Amino acid sequence: MSAATEIGRNAMLFKSKLRDYSQLLKPNLSGMVVFSSVIGYLLAPGIQFALVPVLLLFVGGMLVTGGANTLNQIIEKDTDALMHRTRNRPLPTGRMSVSEALVVATVSGLGGSILITLAFNPLAGLLSMLSLGLYAFAYTPMKKIHPISVFIGAIPGAMPPLIGWAAATGSIGFGGWILFLIQFFWQFPHYWAIAWVCFEDYARANFRMLPSHEGKTRFTGLQCMFYSIVLIPLVVVPRVMGLSGNISMWLGIVCGLLYFLASVQFFRENNHKTAKRVMFASFAYLPIVLLALYFDKL
Repeated sequence: MSAATEIGRNAMLFKSKLRDYSQLLKPNLSGMVVFSSVIGYLLAPGIQFALVPVLLLFVGGMLVTGGANTLNQIIEKDTDALMHRTRNRPLPTGRMSVSEALVVATVSGLGGSILITLAFNPLAGLLSMLSLGLYAFAYTPMKKIHPISVFIGAIPGAMPPLIGWAAATGSIGFGGWILFLIQFFWQFPHYWAIAWVCFEDYARANFRMLPSHEGKTRFTGLQCMFYSIVLIPLVVVPRVMGLSGNISMWLGIVCGLLYFLASVQFFRENNHKTAKRVMFASFAYLPIVLLALYFDKL
């Protein structure tokens, strides 16, 4: 084998390994989660944008979230092999061993938490580890047992802005809790719309994600309505507290109404098209509302 061929082969192996690590850590999904943590940090009183702390919080959050995602895939290795959308992941295909993935999860999760602790404060680091633990060891196994897993998963899913607030202030203030609640209630229609669209795939793994034991009923849309309408008064609270201004309040109200109307249509029609509409509405809602809150503060 020539030197050029060997170099090319090693380069391909390196790229393949990077792809496997990327599938474990899921940086695209983690990026949205960590974005809300950065916004929570920047919304805290007296905090101005500074590149170094924002980067440190972002990197730390990406590591913690990546560790949680990796632990999730270790625990669900066998069930991932049953679903079309996950069967080509590194663990179910055997491209990576569980021990290697466990090293990745440990280094990533602990490393991110230590970084947040050292760069900011122990409370923020502790909250990040609590979020990882709840996601991996409470939400993940509960997915096969009871639909309450969505409620459990919404807790670590809503903690990033609370972690950001704690990183900025060293405490869990009322503002941090409001951001937590906005992200908490946002997640239910988001999760359920995805679970409805992917119901058959989830059923292969015996995941029970929809609120009704009977599966794809109109009850899912009804629940989406209840949780999305709560967001409308919630986005008024940051304005009342003085964290932001009128623009973000009204934009948040409009986004909440659109999210609610998408849920109403999902309830009425109970089909794939309206479920995907709720899903896409959820993708748009959170970044728009969070960015509006931040720019209104500026």
